[in-house]
Amino acid sequence: MSNLKYRLAIIVGLVLLSAWALFPRDVKTRQRHADGTFYDTVTRRVPLRKGLDLSGGMHLALDVDESKGVVANKSEAIDRALKVVRTRIEGMGVSETIVQKAGNDRILVDIPGIDDRERAIRLAQDQAFLAFQITDKTNALAKALPRLDGIARARGFGAAPATKATGGQQKGAGLNGLLTSGDTTKAAAKPDSAAADTAKATGEISKFILAGQMPGEYVYEAKYDDLLKNFFRDSAVVAALPPGKVVRFGNDSTVQGGTTYRYLYMLDERPIMTGEHLKDAKPNTSPSDGTIVQFSLDNEGGRRFQRETARHLGDYMAIVLDNVVMGRPPVIQGAIGTSGQITMGQGRDLQAAQDLSLVLKAGALPVPLKVAEVRNIGPSLGQDSINKSFMAGGIAVVLVILVMLVYYRFSGFLAVMGLLLYVLYTLATLAGFDAVLTVPGLAGFVLSIGIAVDANVLIFERIREELDRGKTVRTAIEEGFHHAKSAIIDSNVTTVLTAMVLYQFGTGPVKGFAVTLIAGIIASMVTAIFVVRTFFLLWLNRSRGAQTLSI
Repeated sequence: MSNLKYRLAIIVGLVLLSAWALFPRDVKTRQRHADGTFYDTVTRRVPLRKGLDLSGGMHLALDVDESKGVVANKSEAIDRALKVVRTRIEGMGVSETIVQKAGNDRILVDIPGIDDRERAIRLAQDQAFLAFQITDKTNALAKALPRLDGIARARGFGAAPATKATGGQQKGAGLNGLLTSGDTTKAAAKPDSAAADTAKATGEISKFILAGQMPGEYVYEAKYDDLLKNFFRDSAVVAALPPGKVVRFGNDSTVQGGTTYRYLYMLDERPIMTGEHLKDAKPNTSPSDGTIVQFSLDNEGGRRFQRETARHLGDYMAIVLDNVVMGRPPVIQGAIGTSGQITMGQGRDLQAAQDLSLVLKAGALPVPLKVAEVRNIGPSLGQDSINKSFMAGGIAVVLVILVMLVYYRFSGFLAVMGLLLYVLYTLATLAGFDAVLTVPGLAGFVLSIGIAVDANVLIFERIREELDRGKTVRTAIEEGFHHAKSAIIDSNVTTVLTAMVLYQFGTGPVKGFAVTLIAGIIASMVTAIFVVRTFFLLWLNRSRGAQTLSI
C-alpha cells in the first residue's frame, strides 16, 4: 500500500508539473540596445505556439551593411554569415525556423509565432566581435584635450542641456581639474551648473567628462550620452586621438547623489586577444560579481592568452563586445589560461547572459548585417490543408482508442487512461523545449501515440500468456510487466537513436519532427511501464484480489 501511495504521488506530481509548463504567463526579459545598454520588456509566454505552416510568424530580411566599409565578396560573406545567423536563431529554442540565402547579398529568416521580435532582430544583427584590451595608463585622453576641445568648438558639439545646481556640488570638476590635481583614483565628482553652462557656451567637451577610479576610466552624466557618443564618432575626433589609442563606451552605470553616471574608457587599440579562439560560453551567477558569462578558449587561444596576460600583471583589462565595454574592467592578478568570465554589470539578469553566451558560441558575423525588411507572414499551408491534417490526426487517435477498448476491454480502458496522461506529459515536454506545433510535428505526435499503444499491446499479450498458464491475476500482471519491459525499452531506444540523428543533422521541420518523436517515446515508456501498472495495482487493491481480469 505504501508503494502504491508513492506511485500515485509521482503521477499527480507529474500532472501538476505538466499543467504548470502548459499554463500561459507573462515573462519579464531584459534586452540589449546596440550601444550595450539594457531595457526590460514583458511578453506573454504561450507554450506550444503554432508553426509557420499553421499560423505564420515573422519574416526578417538581412542585407550586408556596407556603411562601415565595402565588402569585396558578398556571396562568400553571406554564406558564412548564414551559418552564424541560423545557429543564433535556432538557439532561441526548437521553433521550426527557416534561415536561407536569397541571391548573393541577402539572408531570409522566417520565425514562427515569435513573441519577442526585438530579441530576434538583435540576435540576428549582433556582430559579436569579442576583444580583450588593456586600459590606457598614460593619461592619453587628458593630453589630447586641447585638440578635442578645439574640434568641439568647431563642430558645435558643446550644445548640451544645462545642469541645475544642487547643494554640495563641487566647483569646476571637469576632466582638466581632476587630472591636474594628480588624483585619478578617487570617485568621480559631480559637475556643477557653472561648469555645464561654460561647456555649453564654449563648446568644451572636456567639461562633461570626469576621471574614474582606475587608469583609462572616465565617467559622465547619463543625459550627455548621445552628445558624447556623437562627438567621439566624428572622424576628426578619431584622427585627433593619440596613435594606438581608442575610446570605447561601457554598458554599466552608477548612481551618486541621485544622478546616474555612465562610463567611457581610453584603451590600447591593439587587443591582446580576440574571440576567434573562443570554444564555449555559458551563463552563470556569482555571489560577488552577479550575472556572468563563463567562457573557454581552445588550446592555441589559451596559450596566447596566458602569455599576454602574464605581460600585463596589475593592468586593467577591458572585455569589449562589438566596441562596447562589458561591465567594468577587472585587474589582471595572474596569468589567465583557457577559461575566464565576462561580468555583465549591475542589474543584468540571466536572460542577458544567456543571449550573450548564445551569440559568442555562434561566433562573430563575418560581415555587418542590417535589417532590410520586417513583416508578419501568414501560414504557409492553406486552411483546407490544415483542417485535413487535424482531421487525419483525430481519426487516427479515435481508431487507436476504439481498438484498445474493443479488443482488450477493461485493460484497454486502463491503457486509454494512461494514454490521456501520455498526451499531457508529451505536450508539457514539448513546451519545455519551447517547441511549436507544425504538421510534421503533429505527424510525429500521432506516430508516438501508436508507439505508446504498442508498448501496452506487448504487456497485455504477455499477461494473457501468463493467465493461460494458470497463474493468478496478480502474478500474471507482475510477470507481464516484468517480461515485456526489456522488449519495450529495446524497441524504444532504437527509435530514439534514429530520432536523435534526425535532430542532429536536420533543420526546420525535420528537427521538429525528431523532437516531437523523442518526447513522445519517453512519455510513452513512462506511461506504459509506470502509470498503467499503477492503475492495475490500484484496481487490484480495490477489488481485493480479483479472480478474473477483463483483457
